[in-house]
Amino acid sequence: MALRDTDVEPTGTSLAGCKVVLGVTGGIAAVETVRLSRALRREGAHLTVIMTPSAQRIITPLAVRWASQAEVITDWDGDLTALNEADAVLVAPATRDVMASHLHGLQHGPLMMALSVARTRQTPTMMVPSMHVDLANDPVTDDIVAQIRDQGVEVLWGPNEEGKRKTPAVDHIVAALAHLVNKGRPKRRNVVITLGATQSPVDDVRFIQNTSSGNTGWALADHLHKHGHDVTCVAGLTTAPAPSWLPLVLSCPTPERMLKECLALTNDPIDAWVHAAAVLDYVVENPAEGKLASQQGTLNLPLAESPKHIMELKEACSGAVRIGFKLESGIKQTDLIHRAFAQIQKAGMTAVVANRLEDLGVDGKPRGYLVDQQGAHFVLQTSNDLNDAVQTLVERGTGA
Repeated sequence: MALRDTDVEPTGTSLAGCKVVLGVTGGIAAVETVRLSRALRREGAHLTVIMTPSAQRIITPLAVRWASQAEVITDWDGDLTALNEADAVLVAPATRDVMASHLHGLQHGPLMMALSVARTRQTPTMMVPSMHVDLANDPVTDDIVAQIRDQGVEVLWGPNEEGKRKTPAVDHIVAALAHLVNKGRPKRRNVVITLGATQSPVDDVRFIQNTSSGNTGWALADHLHKHGHDVTCVAGLTTAPAPSWLPLVLSCPTPERMLKECLALTNDPIDAWVHAAAVLDYVVENPAEGKLASQQGTLNLPLAESPKHIMELKEACSGAVRIGFKLESGIKQTDLIHRAFAQIQKAGMTAVVANRLEDLGVDGKPRGYLVDQQGAHFVLQTSNDLNDAVQTLVERGTGA
């Protein structure tokens, strides 16, 4: 069915069924409300919008109503019953006046009432300031922000550009709100995801490298973060950009550094590991110092077998969920499943996502096959199926 101009294409489920009160105040960043409303809806949020009088001078309630497909409250005569059912309150942009008014309990409009109700009921609340850098750097602003944070309000600052503290990109705001809403749910886990390609130096300027965009790992990290999990990324080299809202990304371009970082992380209580990195099976045995001279004819480059990370981490990660990835080429689907199951048994994995190189990116071919500890396999038709399957395994834990 064709989308209407008011419809949105879903991008995720992190705010599915979540009732969000969106407050819009008089910062110039209110012009982003249309994009923000639609981005929230793409993650499944149901909106009620409250606009202050100053916000209405920047963007019209009509435009916001179109984007949010929701009630837009502009004064006390609006329907305030949604305040009693809110799962989250988001104020974007948030002026200093609104932050200070909330801190001191002032009630000069329905938005302040919504914030007071949220404070009383401990509803997850986020404010996204937007102001001139001089105002942002005012010590009084620091005090206001510190005090509302002490009251449980999440304050999300954006970049310092052109003499202003601008609001972050709308996707960043949505991801931060989703994480805030979901992190208090049961079965939230500490998760480590390895991703991207790795390289081995030939000399000081050359290297060999395998192929991996990092797309799968970044998508999984984004999905789990939005669903409230504490995600650490151990990233090799990627061509796909990292989502800017991920809290911890450790750069490890070589197999040695990646393994060392993973072993160090085993000292922390990690609940789940997702081994999505493309780790070199062979590395240069004796890298040259400096730069090898050009035009010397054929270069013989001995390669040594590299340690298999999933095996090296087997004992240290034995109490955690472990999900691996296996890519093969030139074999039948049944053989692919058998090899994935063999990897589960050998490396002590919880599950393996198996792919054939020939199938990747081909219309009509599945995104992969999830193989479990019993040898059963499940077809993952889309990337969303992959994200949901990994989330289910992570949240199920090792006790199931």
